[in-house]
Amino acid sequence: MGQGFLQIGLTLCIVIAITPLLGRYIASVFLGERTLLDFLMNPIERSMFVLAGVRRKDDMTGLQYIRAVLYSNLIMGISVYLLLYFQRLLPWNPNGFGATSWDVLLHTTISFVTNTDQQHYAGETTLSYFSQVAALGFLMFTSAATGLSVGIAFIRGLTGRKLGNFYVDIVRGITRILLPISIIGAIALLITGVPQTLAKTMDVRTLEGGTQYLARGPVASFEMIKLLGENGGGFFGVNSAHPFENPNGASNLIEMIAMISIPAALIYTYGIFANNIKQAWLLFWMVFVIFVVLVGVTAVGELQGNPLVNTAFGLEQPNLEGKEVRFGWAQTAFWAVMTTATMSGAVNGMHDSLMPQGIFSTLFNLFIQIIWGGQGTGTAYLFIYLILTVFLTGLMAGRTPEFLGRKIEKREIVLASVVLLIHPILVLIPSAIALAYPISLSGISNSGYHGISQVVYEYASAAANNGSGLEGLRDNTLWWNLSTLVSLIGGRYIPIIAILLLADGMSRKQQVQETPGILRTDSLVFTGITAGVTLVLGVLTFFPVLALGPIAEGLKLASGN
Repeated sequence: MGQGFLQIGLTLCIVIAITPLLGRYIASVFLGERTLLDFLMNPIERSMFVLAGVRRKDDMTGLQYIRAVLYSNLIMGISVYLLLYFQRLLPWNPNGFGATSWDVLLHTTISFVTNTDQQHYAGETTLSYFSQVAALGFLMFTSAATGLSVGIAFIRGLTGRKLGNFYVDIVRGITRILLPISIIGAIALLITGVPQTLAKTMDVRTLEGGTQYLARGPVASFEMIKLLGENGGGFFGVNSAHPFENPNGASNLIEMIAMISIPAALIYTYGIFANNIKQAWLLFWMVFVIFVVLVGVTAVGELQGNPLVNTAFGLEQPNLEGKEVRFGWAQTAFWAVMTTATMSGAVNGMHDSLMPQGIFSTLFNLFIQIIWGGQGTGTAYLFIYLILTVFLTGLMAGRTPEFLGRKIEKREIVLASVVLLIHPILVLIPSAIALAYPISLSGISNSGYHGISQVVYEYASAAANNGSGLEGLRDNTLWWNLSTLVSLIGGRYIPIIAILLLADGMSRKQQVQETPGILRTDSLVFTGITAGVTLVLGVLTFFPVLALGPIAEGLKLASGN
């Protein structure tokens, strides 16, 4: 028991240590300051901008930034769909895979374009190496960089700067942050035993005289950007539970740090942009504390184990169902909370086998989306809650609702409300439809409360651009492939549009002179109120679902039924 919690504690200490270092570096990249990679990347970037006809100093308005995001994502999506469709004719296909059904291809393409990477297929039996690397790997970089660019544009707008240029931001996000860290991380994973090869599936003779087929491929490079970019899509069907994706404790640590590093660092990056490191640390610790509480709840639930099993066999042991022995209860519980907190969606164990406490924590993360949130967009959602808190406390205290010296008015509240309300709409309405037809549409494999959690989790994962699932759900059907597309697209682009419009409006506001009547947002009291508002809004919106799912399941287990 002690060793498991010690592993969790050491990982969190590493996260705290690297946050200011990476946060300062990201700020330097997007503030146009000198970095170590300038001598190498500046000539490459200049060539790319010349070929694309982009001038680095041309700032975009909110609408221009939105159009650039949508047009570029549309073109990338069409291109990748065609690559997947014609994969039989393309190189790096030693196993001779052809195209799968159109609805699976469409779901896969849009899922990866939106940085969700929700998979209704098994990669090792469906896609060629070229499709995995050149198609999906390409989208892992660009979708992550898109989210990062939107987050930075939002921070710029809040701090009174122009939004910047999307094409410049996405290129710099890839060349200065995602690509160099991915190269270093992939080499580290290679050292730990993750394969990187173009050789075809290996045929192995077993001791019994049978044949076993070992799928392999260029896994290390795929794995690193999958985690660093909060993508989460696995090279293999069982994702990071596969020994070729995550062979041991060392690789598990590297991958967990990769998952959380950028979302945590972006809070510190905001502090540099706003010239208010104090507020950045307050927000960091607010998120950190909520995260640690969720990790604790989940870990304790897994440590206590299943009371029905322990009572029946007279045992007192952790819940080891659905877990890899090399990770155990602690690292599996920690990973489950982190992958849903960061919107990565990668798994190193079966989420469907988590105790109700773990399912509660993972669903809660998917519902509020700020602990730590997705790549770039999670940071933006955090400040959406902050803006709402400023407005609410300003009304209650009779003070002017202002943030960073700019008034919060009707337009900002409407746009912030759109960001917060679209998520429950895209989760609860399709869940209700699917649950109305539990056999024909849902394909629920578990009856009762757990079955409700399975369905809601699938749509919450899609709308939050997370991609993980409770599995056990027969989701590779026309219904699931198409219905989740609504949540994938709406959950990605509607908030992005609202976020950029809000940032554009804030950037145009005149900064008002600070007076004693202005509500300060960089205080411990205000940060505590923000945490309360966030939790209350999240719980009130989704409490009925939580009550009918993991809470009811937990009470049933506790009663011995």
